Amino acid sequence: MGRGKIVIRRIDNSTNRQVTFSKRRNGLLKKAKELSILCDAEIGLIIFSSTGKLHDFASTSMKSIIERYNKVKEEHYNLMNPTSEIKVWQREAENLRQQLQYLQESHRKLLGEELAGLNIRDLQNLENQLETSLKGVRVKKGNAIHQENMELYKKMNIIVKENEELRKKVYGPGSTSEENRVPHNTSEENRVPHKINDGYSFIPINLELSHPQKQTNGAPKDAMNLGLQLQQ
Repeated sequence: MGRGKIVIRRIDNSTNRQVTFSKRRNGLLKKAKELSILCDAEIGLIIFSSTGKLHDFASTSMKSIIERYNKVKEEHYNLMNPTSEIKVWQREAENLRQQLQYLQESHRKLLGEELAGLNIRDLQNLENQLETSLKGVRVKKGNAIHQENMELYKKMNIIVKENEELRKKVYGPGSTSEENRVPHNTSEENRVPHKINDGYSFIPINLELSHPQKQTNGAPKDAMNLGLQLQQ
């Protein structure tokens, strides 16, 4: 015969009530443990007997489970309660105002203002902050200057090559005329910086072009001399 249906109500007999509590408590704890393992659920189970004895089970940590429960419960309450939501945004606005005030005070101190209430330690910390910022600015400035110098050097190199090509076209390859030579005493304005071992040397260039001598309408002087010799 099948087992009869048990009426769910308080058991009057204390002995039977205690036996039923022990059996069902163990079964409940077993089911909670199986549920946490099978379904990767975070479970916290707390049981107080009629005599006040505590029985509990936690899949991770009972404290963390309770904190998580309280947090979720509070968020759910805030969503359901418009008044509480307004208070949350008011607290957020107050925090932002305090942060803004702190940033403004820090900015004024960095500018050297409102330093009367600072002690030696505060002034030392402020000085260290300024030194760190100044070092960063100097490094950035040095990198920018170096990059600008390299760009100028590249442009001057292009000008040197173009100047050399123009000389070759005017005087021909291998010309040794005085106009085609670069003077040794080139001034600082006509030198190109070149970085060598973190320093700069200067490559002299001459950007002036000498025009070739104009030929007269008559025959060249050498041709005239040659004609006179042939006649003699």
